[in-house]
Amino acid sequence: MTSTAAHPVLAEVVRSGFVEGVHRGSLVVLAADGSVEFACGDPDAVVFPRSSVKPLQAAAVLGCGAELDGELLALAAASHSGETFHLAGVRAILATVGLDEGALRTPAELPLDPVEAEARLRAGGGPDRITMNCSGKHAAMLAACVAAGWPTEGYLDPEHPVQQAVLDEARRATGDPVEYGGTDGCGAPLLRMSLTGLARAFRSCVVAAPESPRRRVADAMRAHPALVAGTRRIDTWLMEGVPGALAKVGAEAVQAVALTDGRALAFKIDDGAARAVGPVLAATLRRLGLTEPVLDRIADSPLFGGGARVGGVRATLPDTVS
Repeated sequence: MTSTAAHPVLAEVVRSGFVEGVHRGSLVVLAADGSVEFACGDPDAVVFPRSSVKPLQAAAVLGCGAELDGELLALAAASHSGETFHLAGVRAILATVGLDEGALRTPAELPLDPVEAEARLRAGGGPDRITMNCSGKHAAMLAACVAAGWPTEGYLDPEHPVQQAVLDEARRATGDPVEYGGTDGCGAPLLRMSLTGLARAFRSCVVAAPESPRRRVADAMRAHPALVAGTRRIDTWLMEGVPGALAKVGAEAVQAVALTDGRALAFKIDDGAARAVGPVLAATLRRLGLTEPVLDRIADSPLFGGGARVGGVRATLPDTVS
């Protein structure tokens, strides 16, 4: 493994042919056997992976007895766009245990997807608990509570049994001494781990034994990628365009991916700029030898001025070689 200095430039912002700014960060790539193939920045520093850990949270609720599969299990690991089929799925998860959306403790928000948010506003709607992008995860946690005989009240407390089950699952999957370190945007306890641990966790999902909780989550996400994100989202495009890929973005520019052969990656853009995620992700996958056409779509992060395209964000990964 070769690792470059901390905080290297992972992407440049180019406007009208000039570099307007840069995005720094850390990146780790695991080989198929789980060893570190290459890295840059500080991939062992503790970070908040945010929604990138949702596959682990979904695996934990399965371990608690939640009876979810297929599209509904994929939605349990989703940061959904708030499209009609997402909302129907959240209601279906709750209905499996006799609950409705009133049980959700997500904050009321508009759909994550701007197109869906505008459509909701035009129709006279507004922010709601179910349209918040984490409502599938919350519905699954509630389903786990009912299945295990735990109270649904207080299900977001870090000491609640369902959150302790999530913590245990995260520790097993990452190999890190994972702890809670605050509150996520949706109100759930916020996990802390290293990027290397996050990559290990994603690898564990794709190489796990068939029908194990992690493998069931990975298989559901890969079979139903539109439930994981939405029709206009990078995670969906990647899982549709690269057979066997497992992908999950997190807030503040975190991304984790595992490939069907066991290779995995995780990165964090230091300043949280989402516009850098696609270019860095595509460049990293190309460095791993992927050539699928969807990478061009993922890499495209345009800048506009006066209504016209005047530049974009381009990846500039350090020349790391194993």
